Amino acid sequence: MTSCHVTKDPIKKVAIFGGTHGNELTGVFLVKHWLENGTEIQRTGLEVKPFITNPRAVKKCTRYIDCDLNRVFDPENLGKKLSKDLPYEVRRAQEINHLFGPKDNEDSFDIIFDLHNTTSNMGCTLILEDSRNDFLIQMFHYIKTSLAPLPCYVYLIEHPSLKYATTRSIAKYPVGIEVGPQPQGVLRADILDQMRKMIKHALDFIHNFNEGKEFPPCAIEVYKIMEKVDYPRNENGDIAAIIHPNLQDQDWKPLHPGDPVFLTLDGQIIPLGGDDTVYPVFVNEAAYYEKREAFAKTTKLTLSAKSIRSSLH
Repeated sequence: MTSCHVTKDPIKKVAIFGGTHGNELTGVFLVKHWLENGTEIQRTGLEVKPFITNPRAVKKCTRYIDCDLNRVFDPENLGKKLSKDLPYEVRRAQEINHLFGPKDNEDSFDIIFDLHNTTSNMGCTLILEDSRNDFLIQMFHYIKTSLAPLPCYVYLIEHPSLKYATTRSIAKYPVGIEVGPQPQGVLRADILDQMRKMIKHALDFIHNFNEGKEFPPCAIEVYKIMEKVDYPRNENGDIAAIIHPNLQDQDWKPLHPGDPVFLTLDGQIIPLGGDDTVYPVFVNEAAYYEKREAFAKTTKLTLSAKSIRSSLH
């Protein structure tokens, strides 16, 4: 018989990353503020380190310099021999892994919050990498409950081929925080306020956990990635149709077979194929044009977590 109770070590080291993508300004702005005055992110007995991950991209207000920093934290790139020929972000990934990792090592930081913006209408989104992680499911449940009635969605990127090697994945508990819609290179007060609250509630959860609070069993609704969908293209590889107005800004809303998805310049509607209702996310995300992604299809699941408490209590 399995126990319905999980005891975990207290959390000691937390990092908050901003500027993994240099033109996603909310995280950059907050981290720079917290580097100057970190009062609001400090919690008793907890080391909380704000950190600008891609300073060169931040300086240029661009997503990256040579390649996407949020895709290169795999063993191959982290293990490459240091040389001037390596892309800037690969060298930077090795530095970050040295400072906050090493990845898959007991000395790594306990939690990394990686702050992102999206141009898509995704509201407050928490990104989960492991569907069996009781601690993070409990944390996400706490954040969702604390933010209510403001919706907060959970995007599960656990997938054999679509999961990617994120900057935060060097921590024992990686947390992606994605808030939108916000254009690249722009700061919006409402988006900033939402991200700030998400971090506050997350740190409160950690503090309560460390203080010995027991969190009873819980369940959360999550959206699990199934497939990435490219734009229709012509024989030259150029985009031949754009996101249909009915789909634009409809992240997280059900999309049924036959519903309009794309629209060509001559007015042809391209509908959703297949037999299943899906839930689209990252609809028309600006940064994903180069990745050939118009949106991602997700399916809705419920994840459960056992009761947790700190092993010190």
